[in-house]
Amino acid sequence: MSDDEPELTAQRYDDGTVSYPGHPRGLSGAEATESVDLTDRTAKVITWTTSTATPPGVREPNTIAIVEFDVDGEPVRALGQIVDGADVEIGDTVEPVYADDLREPGAGIREPDSQEWDGFRFEPV
Repeated sequence: MSDDEPELTAQRYDDGTVSYPGHPRGLSGAEATESVDLTDRTAKVITWTTSTATPPGVREPNTIAIVEFDVDGEPVRALGQIVDGADVEIGDTVEPVYADDLREPGAGIREPDSQEWDGFRFEPV
């Protein structure tokens, strides 16, 4: 992966825990020590749902899942969309896939240039 490609980044803390998204301190108050790139890892689907009443600019229907990565024996969970048209079940293996637009920037009340609209979805492998 080149330096300019986006990363799905978790944070490791000095107590050994890892979380996504990262914060300056972990749940126990431990300090952040390093970033952990989840981009090239796979995760298991813990649970999922499909929303058919989505906010403006979010695709409809919108399947989202809680997935769990294993980072050196430490479980790290993330919530995200499933790629368009993919079916998932609990226990399926997925990988992060970068998306330029997770929602339509001009559909909401926010100024499109006021925030980032890109991120990661999960794709079954």
